[in-house]
Amino acid sequence: MRAETQNTCETIRKSLKLLGQRMDWETAPHRLEEMNAMIEDGDLWADPGRAQKLMRERQVLMEKVETYRRIEAGLSDNIELIGMGEAEGDDEIIAEAEAALKALAAEAAAKELEALLDGEADGNDTFLEINAGAGGTESCDWASILARMYVRWAEKKGYKVELMAETAGEEAGIRSVSYKIIGQNAYGWLKSESGVHRLVRISPYDSAARRHTSFSSVWVYPVVDDNIEIVIPDNEIRIDTYRSSGAGGQHVNTTDSAVRITHLPTNIVVTSSEKSQHQNRANAMAALKSRLYQMELDRRNAEVNAQHAAKGDAGWGNQIRSYVLQPYQMVKDLRTGHETSDTSGVLDGDLDAFMAATLALDVAGKSRAEANAEV
Repeated sequence: MRAETQNTCETIRKSLKLLGQRMDWETAPHRLEEMNAMIEDGDLWADPGRAQKLMRERQVLMEKVETYRRIEAGLSDNIELIGMGEAEGDDEIIAEAEAALKALAAEAAAKELEALLDGEADGNDTFLEINAGAGGTESCDWASILARMYVRWAEKKGYKVELMAETAGEEAGIRSVSYKIIGQNAYGWLKSESGVHRLVRISPYDSAARRHTSFSSVWVYPVVDDNIEIVIPDNEIRIDTYRSSGAGGQHVNTTDSAVRITHLPTNIVVTSSEKSQHQNRANAMAALKSRLYQMELDRRNAEVNAQHAAKGDAGWGNQIRSYVLQPYQMVKDLRTGHETSDTSGVLDGDLDAFMAATLALDVAGKSRAEANAEV
């Protein structure tokens, strides 16, 4: 077997080891059998909420077990094929098996990354908010570029994107926008994007063609599902209705259908501006519950996720990532050091490498915290 192919096999084995550790492979098949037995018990469906939760957990575990077994079998089968090809002097069989191993290594690497998304709410849908910061029109334009970047990323993932609310900039771009992104692990992928994003470029709005620095902030928080109970007393919120407006200040509605909810104890404000006031109230309340839940997640994981708890103003000293278009091309994450010169690719939604680096850093931080707690 060629050295390159041996390295590919070793890479797959390492991915399998991590996958096994993340799902506790020694007990996973037994846990799956237990879940199957519970589902066959007719009494389970007396509690629909519990039954649905078990079905979701079973589906996730079943997919993990099947993936592990398939990659493990693929590795074994193709190693055997290469041995047969070498014994028979059949280069075609060897080439096909080596190509299959490379494809298997790529799949294993992707599954290894997904295995890092095992937080309490990582599998949930997510809300994404973008707000222009210091820089006036420049920052409003930058906020609109960021919005397009995340929508493109979500589309490439096969996620559904729903526009919740948007406020246009006075001259260009957007002052703020919020989306609901729907899909498996949407929150898990996007949670590391919370923070301030800095852009350096030659301004298209400056007649002297000078270089400008702009800031916009991103905030990500999970959609709270039925399994997470958040109770908000009526006396802790204020609900206002207003007339919503779209891009360029044009009225979308002719009635005061948009809804703004203010959570008085925390001063959190959420909005929704669909056509239906009833739907806007439901959307805004869901967003508020998710924001409060995110605060609780931050409290529990303050050491690891401090950037969520103290995001700060959108300006110097708080940025998590820099996007430099002039005088050179570079996007760099200031937390992980990951960088690329493919700025156009990043702004077109190629963000997985940045997210993966931050996820790995987060897992390493949790491991250190757990180790220190045991000392």
